[in-house]
Amino acid sequence: MIQAISDLPINEVQYATEDSDDFVYKSLSRAAMLSLVFGLFGLLAWISVLLVFLPAIGLVFGIVALNNLKKYPNELIGTPIAWIGLLLSVAILIGSPVRHTYVYYTEVPDGFERVSFSALNSRNGEQDFPTMEAIALNGKKVFIKGYIHPTSISSNSSKSFVLVPDMGTCCFGTQPPLTHMIQVRLVNDAYAYKSIRQHAIAGTLEVHPYVKPVEGLEGVFYEFEAEHFQ
Repeated sequence: MIQAISDLPINEVQYATEDSDDFVYKSLSRAAMLSLVFGLFGLLAWISVLLVFLPAIGLVFGIVALNNLKKYPNELIGTPIAWIGLLLSVAILIGSPVRHTYVYYTEVPDGFERVSFSALNSRNGEQDFPTMEAIALNGKKVFIKGYIHPTSISSNSSKSFVLVPDMGTCCFGTQPPLTHMIQVRLVNDAYAYKSIRQHAIAGTLEVHPYVKPVEGLEGVFYEFEAEHFQ
C-alpha cells in the first residue's frame, strides 16, 4: 500500500518512476542540510577568527553528504544543497583568515605601537597595581582593542567611557580589577555608544600611581586620550 503524501516525513519526497506508477521515496540528506547550516553560521567567522571552526564543520558535513549521496542515489537527495554548503564553507575557511590577517597588519595607525590588555593587567594572585610593562608605556602612543563597559556610558552617546578587555566584564556589568580598565577620552569628532562589539582605539596612554575615581566604577589606573576610535 502506498503511503499517503500527508503522512510523509518532512525530510522525504516522492516521485513517480518513468517505468511504473509506483512511488519511490527519497530522504533529504541531513548531512547536506547541516553543511549548509554550518556554512551560513560560518559567516560569523568574518567577525571573529575564533569562529572559523563553524565553516570547518560545514566542510566536513558537505564531504560526508556528497559521499552518501553518491553511495545511495536511490535513497537520498540534496546534492545542490551539499555543494552550496561545502563551497560556502571552503570560501569562508580561506577568506576569513586572509581578511583577519590583512586587518591585523593594516589596522594600527602610523606612529602607534600595538599593545594588549595582557601587558596592563595585574597577574593572578598579585597586587592589583600597574605592571612594569604598563609603566614603561606611560606617555606613549599605543593602539589597543577592547569593549565598552556598559555602566561607563550613561547617555546615548559620550566622549568618554571605560574600556575593558573581554565581554565578561563588558556585558554583565561586573566590577573588573582596576588594571583591567582604561578611562578613554575621545579627542576627535567621534562619539561612543553602548555596544557589545570590540572597539579599536589609538592614542596616548597615561599611567597613574594612584586610583583615579570613575563614575559608576571603583576607579582606574589608566587613562587614554584617543585620537582614533573604531
